Amino acid sequence: MKLLKLDALFLLIILLLIILPNSYSQVYTEQDITIFKDKIEYARKNNLIDLPMNEIIASIGKTFISTPYVAHSLEITDKEELIVNLRGLDCTTFLETTFAIALCIKNDKNDFEDFQNYLKTIRYREGEIKDYTSRLHYFSDWIYHNQKKNLIKDITKDLGGIDKKFNLNFMSSNPNLYKHLKNNPDYIPIIKEQEKNISSRQYFYITEDRISQIEYLLKNGDFIALITNQKGLDIGHVGIAVKNESGKIHFLHAPQVGSYVQITSEPLEEYVRKSKKHTGIIILRAIE
Repeated sequence: MKLLKLDALFLLIILLLIILPNSYSQVYTEQDITIFKDKIEYARKNNLIDLPMNEIIASIGKTFISTPYVAHSLEITDKEELIVNLRGLDCTTFLETTFAIALCIKNDKNDFEDFQNYLKTIRYREGEIKDYTSRLHYFSDWIYHNQKKNLIKDITKDLGGIDKKFNLNFMSSNPNLYKHLKNNPDYIPIIKEQEKNISSRQYFYITEDRISQIEYLLKNGDFIALITNQKGLDIGHVGIAVKNESGKIHFLHAPQVGSYVQITSEPLEEYVRKSKKHTGIIILRAIE
């Protein structure tokens, strides 16, 4: 009789696990796990745990060189889920993935689940997945919330940055460009309110003509966000600062469709100057 009761209880637990929805799901492949383990093994062999956080970021970022650029990799599901793709990256997922792996290394966390948790913390507003609107879509919002989480510091003002306020409305004004907004119009007012909040904040940036003057203050592994002049947007591109043997800062990034993760042949200032849509940079430093 007791055995029957235990069997019934076990079946009830299984049914509840099936019926009750998870708060979120994870999407990844076995290849993603293998790549992650390879990065952890690389870190172990090269004693990266003993390096400052910025150097870990630069070292891990370089291991992704030649990884293909993949656009819209976070939009492959119908509901918001934690998407992990180490096989192909865009500029933001490259930065987030590198940062999450670096956090694993610095904190001696070697499990793929640890990486997923760090990635979720970095990518989402309160570090929790609720729905599409909980993701940090605008990079200026990413900066704000990851500072609140004590993961990064925006050092732009300290380097002589000048005031910058954004006037964001691109997502709410163009919902048809976003799969989840097109399919869920109830999200649009939420996104619009987020845009309003971000636009009320004060940011700082270094104009493109002053990058060379503050270049010596940048470190390997600093995150670089490029301000865009495109109407309704804030940040047009992101990447990682890497210093060459002569001390010049170059830009490690995932540049565009059809390309791959690479380091710019020209220094950061030249790279920013030659782009008509970028007007300056924001500099972020990971906290130890």
